[in-house]
Amino acid sequence: MERFGFVGLPNSGKTSLHNALAGGDAVAAPHAFSTKTANVGVARVADERLDALAEMSRSRRTVQATVQFTDIGGLVSGANRGEGLGNAFLGHIRDTDAIVYVLRSFADDDIAGDDDPLNSLQVLETELALADLESASRQLDKLTRAAKGDPAQRAGCDLLAEAVAVLSDGVPLYRAGFDAGVREGLRPFFMITNKPVLAVVNIGEDQIASAAEVAEPVRAELGDAQVVALCVQLEAEAAQLDESERPEMLAALGLGSGALEQFLGAAYQLLGLRTFLTTGEKESRAWTFRVGASAAECGGVVHSDIQRGFIRADTVAWDQLLEAGSWSEARRRGLVRSEGKHYTVADGDVMEFRFNV
Repeated sequence: MERFGFVGLPNSGKTSLHNALAGGDAVAAPHAFSTKTANVGVARVADERLDALAEMSRSRRTVQATVQFTDIGGLVSGANRGEGLGNAFLGHIRDTDAIVYVLRSFADDDIAGDDDPLNSLQVLETELALADLESASRQLDKLTRAAKGDPAQRAGCDLLAEAVAVLSDGVPLYRAGFDAGVREGLRPFFMITNKPVLAVVNIGEDQIASAAEVAEPVRAELGDAQVVALCVQLEAEAAQLDESERPEMLAALGLGSGALEQFLGAAYQLLGLRTFLTTGEKESRAWTFRVGASAAECGGVVHSDIQRGFIRADTVAWDQLLEAGSWSEARRRGLVRSEGKHYTVADGDVMEFRFNV
């Protein structure tokens, strides 16, 4: 399960976003640090392909893919020195797969805090970069001493030295221009700013019509990062409605498909996530994998024994299977392929794994 950590200044809308995405009811209050412990929520990823396959197979159970959201208490200037929630905040964010910056862009006299998303972004990036600088410097010192007796540690020292040089200027690692090899080499050191980044610009009701324009400065500043503009408060209110009533409210408010679909689309793109499916009378299920994963690796997503004893994967595109109406008919038509362990799985593949352990 992929884990996204929400990072923002106090009163930026992190908790409301958490509620909008996970359908929760965590307390969102107009004062700093109403969130003192991490709120963790899980959201199901809607997939029309899965629903259609479950209907075709008359599955007794349908299991959607899921993602985890962690709402972390507000970050303030000096967090790297223990201000605000300090180390507790930083500890929670290190445990996530990606950072989601929540940047408030609406003014409200009743809610304290900055409503300039670029100002908020600057504070957040500086604090996370300084926290990484402290961690990288400490690890570099330790590794340098170890390298005196073990030259194999030299490569790690060189990577950390590059990181320290960038972080000393208050620049997060994702802005450093490092190639994929350097970013991957830094992964074992658990740098916060080495994680992928997505930004949610929290807009007001009066900004819905101009959402793209409001979010553009953030998009320009972050470059390749995914940026989504959402009216978080309205989305959170919609999330409390019955699923049958929600689309009508979202359409009436001009919110389109809603926060979850927009957010997950950006998040999947950010992390290079795709979906393969399994279907049968007992169960139809969606499984998440990273772009480029092999058939054997995807088998391991289902169960480690499948990857260990992988023989082959009977594979068919989801739409071809639906058109055929059943696995047996798809086989009769020659639509089912027998793929080996090195086959690169495609989004929407429906798979049956053959293995022996």
